[in-house]
Amino acid sequence: MVTPILNKPLDFSLPKMLECAIPSEERGLKRDEVRLMISNQNTDQIHHSTVKDIGSYLKEGDVLIVNTSGTLKAAIPITLPNGKPGRIHLSTRNENDDWLLEIRQVIGEKTKRYQGIQPGNSFELPEGGKLEILNPFYNETLAISHLQLWKARFKLSESVDVFLEKHGIPIRYSNVQTTYPVAYYQTVFANTPGSAEMPSAGRAFTAELVTSLVAKGIQFAPILLHTGVASLEADEQPYPEYFKVNANTATIINEAKREGRRIIAIGTTAIRAIESATNESGKVIAKEGFTNLFITPASGLTIVNGLLTGFHEPKASHLLMMEALATRAHLESSYREAVKQSYQWHEFGDLHLLV
Repeated sequence: MVTPILNKPLDFSLPKMLECAIPSEERGLKRDEVRLMISNQNTDQIHHSTVKDIGSYLKEGDVLIVNTSGTLKAAIPITLPNGKPGRIHLSTRNENDDWLLEIRQVIGEKTKRYQGIQPGNSFELPEGGKLEILNPFYNETLAISHLQLWKARFKLSESVDVFLEKHGIPIRYSNVQTTYPVAYYQTVFANTPGSAEMPSAGRAFTAELVTSLVAKGIQFAPILLHTGVASLEADEQPYPEYFKVNANTATIINEAKREGRRIIAIGTTAIRAIESATNESGKVIAKEGFTNLFITPASGLTIVNGLLTGFHEPKASHLLMMEALATRAHLESSYREAVKQSYQWHEFGDLHLLV
């Protein structure tokens, strides 16, 4: 079921020069040397720092929820029905081993959604493989059917994971002009492959930074959420994604909440997973499956009271999730400051700690 968007996400002007196209490693920076903007949702105060100094803004007893999903080589080159080059962008593996995916046309160094797909279309893949298009994921009568996710099925002589490792490349969008190794799309927390897109808020953490935060008395609570394609356009909503929250993480978070300690999600994926595992009594429970949760100011948040995230594009649905934490006025002022101070957007860019 699709929930109507009752209030529109924040809109603003994003200068092209702030769209980061190059990983920190290629810019001569360690991952934790990217910039960090800290905004306080209660006082509206804003501070500027780097991620390696994030400990200065965290307290003993804080709990950081981290996503342990690893990034797949989820883009597969194909030839489109019109004879032009295209790419499959895998999104989500379903329970029956079918997949949700996008079909995109390659235009120069960019891709755009390809409009000419019909149920029953098939694509030849390397080593005699084939991909069969089954049917649209969304009913055509729905307002967000233009997202154009398709259900599809692979016919391969090996597992999809092995096939992707051999023939896939990481998904990249128009702001990134180079195909970088998949290692650039993995976080220090990744241990279970399954994301089409990197859970990018965790990218700036290093093993050394994690060790220093643990020594300060900060707890890490792992969850798993396999992220789908992030090519959502204006006003498009998140769709179902697989998540898992284990009993140990539930205990850590419930104890922290009972004691009044801060619970800070590292990324919007961590918020979606932990709020999806929260029962009617406001307790986190061990849970796994596919979540349809769409967090808005109207739905609010039960568990999380802080967020570390990248900077999101104008009108992105993630901005509504952030507005469930802070006011629209706070987001407007903090994003104005981010543009003024030339913070970098997208998965290789800078981060925003909202506390």
